[in-house]
Amino acid sequence: MASERTAWLRQGGGTGRRVATALEAGRSGTSGWRRTVGGGLGWVGAAALLGASGQRTARRAAMRGIGAVAMASAVTRTLARPTAHRAAAPHAAGPAASAAAFAAGVVLEAPRYGLLVAPAAAALTAARIRSGARHPGDVAVGTAIGIGAAALTARWWPVKPETAAAAAPPRRPAPALADGAGLHVVVNPSSGVSRSATTDDAVDRLRSLLPKAEFLLPQEGQELPELLERAARQAKEAGGALGACGGDGTINAATEVAARLGVPLAVFPGGTFNHFAVDLGNQTMEDVARAVCDGDAIVADVGCARVPDGPEQLFLNTFSLGVYSDLVRARERLEQRIGKWPALVVGLARVLASGSPVSVSVNGRPKRLWLLFAGNGIYHPAGFAPTYRTQLDDGLLDVRAVDAGTPLARTRLLLAVLTGTLHNSRVLTTAQVRSLRLEVLQGDPRFSYDGEVTRAAAPRLVLDKRTRAVTLYRPAEKDQWLR
Repeated sequence: MASERTAWLRQGGGTGRRVATALEAGRSGTSGWRRTVGGGLGWVGAAALLGASGQRTARRAAMRGIGAVAMASAVTRTLARPTAHRAAAPHAAGPAASAAAFAAGVVLEAPRYGLLVAPAAAALTAARIRSGARHPGDVAVGTAIGIGAAALTARWWPVKPETAAAAAPPRRPAPALADGAGLHVVVNPSSGVSRSATTDDAVDRLRSLLPKAEFLLPQEGQELPELLERAARQAKEAGGALGACGGDGTINAATEVAARLGVPLAVFPGGTFNHFAVDLGNQTMEDVARAVCDGDAIVADVGCARVPDGPEQLFLNTFSLGVYSDLVRARERLEQRIGKWPALVVGLARVLASGSPVSVSVNGRPKRLWLLFAGNGIYHPAGFAPTYRTQLDDGLLDVRAVDAGTPLARTRLLLAVLTGTLHNSRVLTTAQVRSLRLEVLQGDPRFSYDGEVTRAAAPRLVLDKRTRAVTLYRPAEKDQWLR
């Protein structure tokens, strides 16, 4: 009926032909839009399968793939808008762009998963060409758009290297604890332990890997630091090692005890994000168990925030003042659903709208800052979204500050993040230093370390490093077997 109506309109002269063209363009646009959305939903399903594997790398690959599909779809839809008679080719290129974008995004993040995804995407595209549904030229254009979109995701979300951060071996070898004999492991049941396992499941899994280890859980009313202290002292007396299973907060507390008592530490990834364990190279509990049994270990620096002539707080990952801790929490709530970079942008917009800058003296110079970030070691990438380290014993603090005194600082900050140009923006100041003096001049002297928010004992703080302060078990790299 629709084709008969447009044919009749075309017989009616110039006006009829224009109306018929508009109707056909509307049908083509709707069809193209449905094809684009349908193809996108297919790749969302593929991403869900990758994410269901439970592997951190697979989840990152799925997020990058979906981000690339979204960008490729936006490009093909934009190219289809100018005129109706040019819309057909971009619509035809859309499915090829989505397939190429998802496959290229997965390959960038995790080549081994890309070996599964890329052939499937190529086979689907080839089948469309053979069936006559797609012209080879349209497919070539779509493939180029998709690969370009995948490459562009790295501008905002750089690809994290698979290798663990570099670090030196300890001067005295860590003890090789066969089957975990001499290892005292504290498991924190409130840290999440894992995404799919209960505390009992995690302990059973660890016990099967290290049957001679001793496992301890906090009893009702018992504080975690107290249990870690007791376990570390028992390990030292036995010539063994301390183990800790939990998130970054748990590992932070265990590191303080291990460094103070001089016992090696086995870090088991048992939290939600496990930032330090991932940088260390302990991706799975099996990795750590193997390192403990073989005696493979490295030494790492520890950051320190201390009150002059007063108490101190160690940090393994990051220290921050201002809205950074609010931003991290907002990002982590969203990134599992929409990806890290979109979550960062949304979170940043929220905290800048509701937060306020802090007045602080930095090395004796008064400043109004939206945030101050200090990393234990140099973080990558440059800019506003530090993600990973390539070295754990460089002796440096990676400091990044956003100056609230710059005109239109909030607007410029958000635009720079959106365009991926923050590392060149005057709003952001960066430095790599060995120590930093801070004094909160106005406002509540609170700060964040390794995801925990606390109140400073005094408004004046000194940030510095304890170099090579703790010995940590981690699997030896395959190409260092002669070390």
